[in-house]
Amino acid sequence: MLTRVFPLPVKFFCSIIFGESSIYEKVKTILSRKFGAIDFESEVFDFDFTDYYYKEMGKPLFRRFVSFKALQDQGKFASIKLFAIKIEKKFSRENRRLVNIDPGYITEAKLVLTTTKDFCHRIYIGKGVWAEVTMQYRDGAFQNSPTTYPDYRTAQYKQIFLTMRDTYRQQIKNAERS
Repeated sequence: MLTRVFPLPVKFFCSIIFGESSIYEKVKTILSRKFGAIDFESEVFDFDFTDYYYKEMGKPLFRRFVSFKALQDQGKFASIKLFAIKIEKKFSRENRRLVNIDPGYITEAKLVLTTTKDFCHRIYIGKGVWAEVTMQYRDGAFQNSPTTYPDYRTAQYKQIFLTMRDTYRQQIKNAERS
């Protein structure tokens, strides 16, 4: 049979790394104007698992996750990442970012992040953007891959992703009933 199967829409979220809470609030407003209502916002986490961004963004740094009520088409994530880069540029000073926005999505089976950096475990999705399966959902939990970032491995982050996944599953179930 020569039929195509299209994936279900996905639970869209962003990881936002920032130094100033006022910038975070402005970024959150821009994202919600573009993508609709935010249905989850995490607590503020110290971003101290790596010093990767310190030279560019300063320190201390913090991270929050937000997810959006409206589900997204997986095919739009290259454009979503480019929109995030546009926001990062808007909030940069002297060619240094003050915020880092990493869009991703959750399905019943996986957590995917988008990036502009190629590596052996990433798949090109167009427009200078790659995607990676950061974690798989198996045996009732998100399971790490060898390339899962250290902070994404924590119980706190995994609980956030489980919360988003539970919301997503309910949204899909409600859509099927409609």
